Amino acid sequence: MANEAHKPSDTKPSSFVRIEAAALSDLADRLDDTMLAPFTDAVEQLVRAADNRQSVIVTGVGKSGIIARKIAATLRSTGTSAHFLQPSEALHGDLGMIARGDTILALSSSGETEELLRLLPTLKRLGARLISFCSCSTSTLAEASDIFLDASVSAEACPLNLAPTASTTVMLALGDALALEVSRRRGWKAEDFADLHPGGRLGRRLSRVRDLMHGGEALPSVSAETPMPQVIHEMSHKKLGMTTVLDGGSLLGMISDGDLRRLLERDGSHALERSAGEIMNRQPLTIEGDAFASTALALMEERKITSLIVTGECGQVEGVLHLHDLWTINPA
Repeated sequence: MANEAHKPSDTKPSSFVRIEAAALSDLADRLDDTMLAPFTDAVEQLVRAADNRQSVIVTGVGKSGIIARKIAATLRSTGTSAHFLQPSEALHGDLGMIARGDTILALSSSGETEELLRLLPTLKRLGARLISFCSCSTSTLAEASDIFLDASVSAEACPLNLAPTASTTVMLALGDALALEVSRRRGWKAEDFADLHPGGRLGRRLSRVRDLMHGGEALPSVSAETPMPQVIHEMSHKKLGMTTVLDGGSLLGMISDGDLRRLLERDGSHALERSAGEIMNRQPLTIEGDAFASTALALMEERKITSLIVTGECGQVEGVLHLHDLWTINPA
């Protein structure tokens, strides 16, 4: 199929994607078969490195170097200390970033990249463990490696079969698989991921409710005896469309804009004669401050509400989380 896709008469853009998809399918088959043992060895090596607080140095030249940078970033974001090393810079001083016993992950389709091969004597002297992604098992780099992972493809997506395309896609997928399996083996959790991703939409999704809530002076609160004019003033002043009803730090209930509308419809001009305790919702929804913001958003959408009362371990009220605080989160 790959050879047919390279015929000059085949100009469908989808053929390029199908060639890369076929290369990934072949990689998956190898991981279930001949590559399972070396892949498992590579995972165990990276787990040992992470547990021993040693670094993983990812290196490559050209397009392989670009993929190497991404693999290093994925390893870091999933809890493994990893750095990209540019081979030519390594030959001029950057080898200093490699400590004795570090693990080297080297990417080279041919396995004969000159800049990488020139690093081999130093890597051996430092006692570094070498894992390679190569297309040729008999290449110099592959044979010098402690662990060789087969990144071969039957053809590039390039019509001339020259530009690295399918081969770099396979390297990227193999690196992702390695990083994710290492993080799984190390028991990496969403909480750990959140600590490393405080910025952007992803960071907000993984934020703790406590980090986004309105607390302290911004928390709307009244007592059960508070008359309705003061309740309305508190709700308007704090601008969250609700107020908690508290006895000290203990939650008695909650009053929302909807509760006020229903009170006015029912009692008319006598509504202002009521106290907070008479009209409050005595069973408002709450959420713990340690919960993820994405969990709070899902709960609000399920129950069709706009705010949640945030409580601590002992049930004390810590703050209020409003739907507006979560608008930038995509829970999918």
